[in-house]
This record gives sequence, C-alpha cells and structure tokens, in this order.
Amino acid sequence: MMPVSSDNNLVLVENLSFSRSGRPIFDNISLNIQRGKITAIMGPSGTGKTTLLKLIGGQLYPDAGKIMVDGQNVHTLRRNELYTLRKQMGMLFQSGALLTDMNVYDNVAFPLREHTKLGESMIRTLVLMKLHAVGLRGARELMPNELSGGMARRVALARAIALDPKMIMYDEPFTGQDPISMGALVQLIKDLNTTLGLTSVIVSHDVQETAAIADYIYVISQGKIVGEGTPHEIENSPSEWVQQFMNGAADGPVHFHYPANDYVEDLLDSEIY
Repeated sequence: MMPVSSDNNLVLVENLSFSRSGRPIFDNISLNIQRGKITAIMGPSGTGKTTLLKLIGGQLYPDAGKIMVDGQNVHTLRRNELYTLRKQMGMLFQSGALLTDMNVYDNVAFPLREHTKLGESMIRTLVLMKLHAVGLRGARELMPNELSGGMARRVALARAIALDPKMIMYDEPFTGQDPISMGALVQLIKDLNTTLGLTSVIVSHDVQETAAIADYIYVISQGKIVGEGTPHEIENSPSEWVQQFMNGAADGPVHFHYPANDYVEDLLDSEIY
C-alpha cells in the first residue's frame, strides 16, 4: 500500500465521503496520487470515478474529509485561488469537448488566449508544439466535424497540455476508440507523462489498456476502495471484487440482477399494474 502522506504526493484524498440525492457515492475513502506517476482509478460503471475527478477539481464539495492538491486544500480556497490551481490541472473529457465552431488550431489556442497575455506569435509556436506532440500539427486547419474519434481525442489532449499543467486527468480516454486509435492513445499518454514530467490520473473501466501503463491502480466499488496496488499486485489480488472486475467475470460480488423479490412470487403475484 502506498503511504498516504509524502512530499512525493501531488494529490491527497483523506477520509472522503460524498453522497448525491441521499445515495452514498464515497464512504470514507483515502488515496494518494504520486508526482510523475500514472495513477488509475478503476471500477464498474456508476461507481463515481468521474465524480472523484470533479471533487479533485473543486467542482463538487465533499460531505466530509478533505482533498489536498499540491499542498492546498481544494475546498477552502477562494475562487481566484481555485482558478489559479485549476490552471495546473489539465482535463481530457470523455467526449473531447472540442468547441465545434473553432478549427483545431483555435481549439488548442483557446486556453492560451483566455489565461495568458502571450502574443499571437508565441501562441502560434506553443500551439504547433502541442499539436506536434500529439501527431496532429498537419491537421490544424481542420474543423472538429472533420476529425475521427481518435483524432478529436488527441486534439483535446493537445488543448489539455496547452498551459503546461502539473497534472492531467483523463476521463475514460479509451471509450469508443478503435484498436489502432486506442493503442496510439495508450502510448501517447505514457510518452507525454514521461517527456513532460506530468502526473496523470486515468479514470477508466478499460482494464488491459489502463493496466498496461499505470504505475498504481485503485479499484472502487460500492463507495469503497476494494483494492489497490501496482498492476502486478492488482492482478494477484485475493479480493473477489477486484478479480471479478479485472477478469470481467459475470459471477461474483457484483450481481447481474438488481435486488428484487423472489422471482416465482413476483410471477404469481395477482396485483395488476
């Protein structure tokens, strides 16, 4: 298990609880994200993985516990302090979230124009550098509707690194990708993390792709962390929850059927709907 307090940790989540509409999403969980590493948050759909990213970014407030990012308590910051911290957090949304009325170049230039006072000459240099890093410098004049799904995800990644953040958060980066695009994204995430000295947080339920590049994995289910460790440790985890998820097993602690009355009794019930 990783230590929960260290100068090497960029993000510390301590005793976090969060509920929505009375339904608990997280129940007193603690985890940490090390600087310069790729940390994966994995688990079945609906377990709050994306919610955790929003909590880290200060978009949502916890019911209890605290989240520290680079030594700052996210949820006690003033608005301008939070905005300053967010500039150090790049975000790759599941949809890509490109601005549809702007071409590729202007999408990547957007955060630079909004959050810096750089001249257009310097912005141009930076945009071309970021696009080159994701292999799309030659596509800078294309509009979002002219891009394939994999290309759109890479443009969104170029935009996410435009301000040279300390950390990138990836929300289901491999969803909807064909095998070639998925392989390119996996390699790109790993290479960018290394060459740019980033800290990466990947939220995903794509087991093989994520485990191939993660340094450390947390598996979440039913509001708890049911397993954590290196990919090798997770693969050999004694937890039935972890094994069911990692192996895609139909039978296990996570049931196929939603809780219900006895099947035969339901069929014989004379109540008319």
